[in-house]
Amino acid sequence: MSLSPPLPPRTIIPACKELATVPKVADALRRFARLPWCLLFESAREVDRERETPFPISRYSFLVADPVETLQESVGSPSAIENLKNFYRRFEMEPLEGLPPFQGGLAGLFSYDLNQSIELIPSNRYIDFQIPSIAVGMYDVVLAWDHWQARAWLISLGIEADGRISSERAQARLSLFESYLNGSDAIEINRQLTRNAPLSQIASPQFATEFSDRLTSNFQKKEYLQSVQKCIDYIDAGDVFQINLAQRLLSPAACDSIYLYENLKRCNPAPFASYFQFEPSEKGAAVEIVSSSPERFLAVRAGKVESRPIKGTRRRTGFPIVDLQSKRELMASEKDFAENTMIVDLMRNDLSRVCLDDSVLVSQFCQLEEYESVLHLVSAIEGTIRPECDLIDLLACTFPGGSITGAPKIRAMEIIAELEPTSRGAYCGSIGYLGFNGNADLSILIRTITACDGWWQIPVGGGIVSQSDPMNEYEETWTKATGMLKAIFAGDDK
Repeated sequence: MSLSPPLPPRTIIPACKELATVPKVADALRRFARLPWCLLFESAREVDRERETPFPISRYSFLVADPVETLQESVGSPSAIENLKNFYRRFEMEPLEGLPPFQGGLAGLFSYDLNQSIELIPSNRYIDFQIPSIAVGMYDVVLAWDHWQARAWLISLGIEADGRISSERAQARLSLFESYLNGSDAIEINRQLTRNAPLSQIASPQFATEFSDRLTSNFQKKEYLQSVQKCIDYIDAGDVFQINLAQRLLSPAACDSIYLYENLKRCNPAPFASYFQFEPSEKGAAVEIVSSSPERFLAVRAGKVESRPIKGTRRRTGFPIVDLQSKRELMASEKDFAENTMIVDLMRNDLSRVCLDDSVLVSQFCQLEEYESVLHLVSAIEGTIRPECDLIDLLACTFPGGSITGAPKIRAMEIIAELEPTSRGAYCGSIGYLGFNGNADLSILIRTITACDGWWQIPVGGGIVSQSDPMNEYEETWTKATGMLKAIFAGDDK
């Protein structure tokens, strides 16, 4: 029996309206946050006018909510990628010229544990929170900002619940979301959340930290140092060249997650900030992702793709002389350059699986970038996607990002599953959009807090190579936690 060919994708002709008054992102979030599956992508740093490339990193913000349809996949589902392909390939559209790149399509979370649907990676010993491997919505209305031009638009696709395309639906949904913006029913954020879930509900052992009695870790300090040494032993034995190892900090939730997001954005501004709330389809508590990530996993514009891996970190103090010395030390570090070089090679190999021959190139290598609490070495790899491949092919061939696994990737992920006690969930996965117009932007979920069941999960890690010193690696995790811990404890002195 012959199978019928798949139906061709439906072509969308969207409706669009420029807003006479550009709304503040924070105000718009509070108005949309009462809607299901509210999702914000925000460039929380000043626009870098000198870096106007096909892949700007601080120019646009997007806010969506109330998707037409959602897709969730459980961890380990063998059909997760195939289901995502079918979900994405139902529609297509030509990009609207002169507008921000996301104009409708899929958006949401791809957790780190999606790796178990792509490769034969074992699970960790403990799964404390039920975070799906995929949680994406099909968003038919987008509020888009161009911060460079100080302009904003509502874009509406007109997708009906049965999959038909309707211009009447497009106009009606556009008017509805405009009324949300102009209404007076913004949510009131809760600065004092009294819910404290019992520690006994957490399956994995928790250990006190020196930072605060409200903060625990899934590693004892000595155990983390021993695990770093095990990574070095694996490297010396020839199993791998590099492994990313993380500890997960845990704190009872102390305020509303939107208030936490505002604190995090202030304490740790970054080009890939995001807020996402959704209800898991399986039994479990609501999940909220609060992120202020500096790292881009993948961006796609007109068939061109860019990845910007980060490897190499030093603490930034705010004292010019001290920070100057840190910059010099980072730029002179053989260990950090070795880490970055290995991940650049890994990403080149991953992109070559879906990009045209000879199109993959390194457009930036180990460039110093400054953030609120840290200094980073950042590289950039670019390529041109083959005509027969699409965004889902690109995601499947590169996920998760090599900067948060190590190299070779599969063996590094096996060792991570062995040494880290708990599943990573959202941490080190990606959040972003896959537009029906072929554009995409996905961050790496570092500097990320996951709120679930009355708890805040704050994982922090770093890359281990043969030159690593266990104590330095342990201290680097706390350096990376600085901005998030400032946000969490921001109200303690009031």
